[in-house]
Amino acid sequence: MQPILEVDDIHKSFGPVQALRGVKLSLMPGEVHALMGENGAGKSTLMNILSGVFAPDRGRIHFKGRDIVLPDPAKAQAHGIGLVHQEIALCPDISVAENILMAATNSRTAFLMNDRELRERAKKVLADLVPIPVDEKVGNLPIASQQIVEIAKALTLDCDVLIFDEPTAALTDTEAEALFRIIADLKARNIGIIYISHRMAEIFAISDRITVFRDGTFIDTLMTADTSPDEIATKMVGREILNQFPAKNIELHHATPSLMSVRDLCDDSFLQDVSFDLRKGEVLGLAGLIGAGRSELAHAICGLSRKKSGTVSIHDKLFDIKSYAESIQNGLVYLSEDRKGSGVFLDLSIAANITALDLSHVSSRGFVRQRAEEKRAEELGRLLSLRCANVNQPVSALSGGNQQKVAIAKMLSVHPGIIIFDEPTRGVDVGAKSEIYTILRNLADDGVGVLVISSEMPELIGLCDRILVLHEGRMAGEVAGDTMTEEEIMKLASGISRQKAVMTKGEAAS
Repeated sequence: MQPILEVDDIHKSFGPVQALRGVKLSLMPGEVHALMGENGAGKSTLMNILSGVFAPDRGRIHFKGRDIVLPDPAKAQAHGIGLVHQEIALCPDISVAENILMAATNSRTAFLMNDRELRERAKKVLADLVPIPVDEKVGNLPIASQQIVEIAKALTLDCDVLIFDEPTAALTDTEAEALFRIIADLKARNIGIIYISHRMAEIFAISDRITVFRDGTFIDTLMTADTSPDEIATKMVGREILNQFPAKNIELHHATPSLMSVRDLCDDSFLQDVSFDLRKGEVLGLAGLIGAGRSELAHAICGLSRKKSGTVSIHDKLFDIKSYAESIQNGLVYLSEDRKGSGVFLDLSIAANITALDLSHVSSRGFVRQRAEEKRAEELGRLLSLRCANVNQPVSALSGGNQQKVAIAKMLSVHPGIIIFDEPTRGVDVGAKSEIYTILRNLADDGVGVLVISSEMPELIGLCDRILVLHEGRMAGEVAGDTMTEEEIMKLASGISRQKAVMTKGEAAS
């Protein structure tokens, strides 16, 4: 059998930054071929070349038996190459159905659309994934639902090759399993799949072969059955990763002073009587299924949404925070899960992003002192091992993981007392994750309050000293020590523990 797609000796530079240097990749019909590498390794750059977003500086793309040129995404789709973007690429002001069937709408020659047909086709595609109201505006959906819409949109294309770039980064395990079932069906239909993810478990569960890039170069291609996660990680980073998570704080106890206390917090729609303490020196985790209210809780605490009742105390002082600006002034900052939408300003420079929350330290008489801004950005860039040509580069020129590092640096630039990290390692590779975990632990050791919201239970268990679990807007419980297991977290997150408690109480009463 011949490959359906081959790329050979692909080079691509962006100014002085050489993103790809002679990389190669082949894809067989009906194969899931995983592409792995650290952030900045060139994975997304190659996928953008294959989908017509970028033109290569040099190299060959051989598709279905002949060399092709892909000048734009429309041409790539016409050839039969589709891409599910790592960053959400939807129109927020139109409906779910209109987004999903956008390509079909554009190709129609009829003057009017059949609205009922559009909605029914969208419902049919979503039925295999997760039911989402097809008349809802995409901008009103949470990030996880927007990712489902992005995947559904790609599935409507008549493609011979589908590229998935971090498709499960915002999905629950249940939603990811639905996607894997669809990928298995695509394989059975002889469609070739290129799959990019930093999640080793899913790579080894669904892929047939794995190709590794490092620093824009091809390292190796291996049969998945003949390798191991440790071998792949070593090839990705060029060194062996021994301890991904830093040591926890063994001196924490119930008498440890609280940096922040939340009591009986309710919002206008979802949160109900949420109470917890964030202690000095700890990394506190917040778990829960998609829709449990994790981000809503962070928004209510930081003044990004309105709270109906309840209190927030910082260093035993009661604060009625009504806006995010007030939150920043009181040393409480929030790193959004939506990097593209509210984490960074893509068109501004790295330096301008990092200093955006407070210009007072880098300005004089209303003017930004460029060298002071650059110096601050360079300091934080070194701390986070940020990969860039210089801090005057636009953030849009960085890989997804390095954009995430800029977002974290922006939080650190205001010397906060408390940071809420919402999915801090989403789209970040194994080597960079380890660096970020160390940064979070060092912040906690230095007295900064660290609250981590994450959909990855191994991350929460490995990193955090305690984990709080939300279920349907309520605090379901906490786990620590020997009870900090995926099974216990899932019992709380799914409401099983609460149901058993109610049943036991009812049996005792009878």
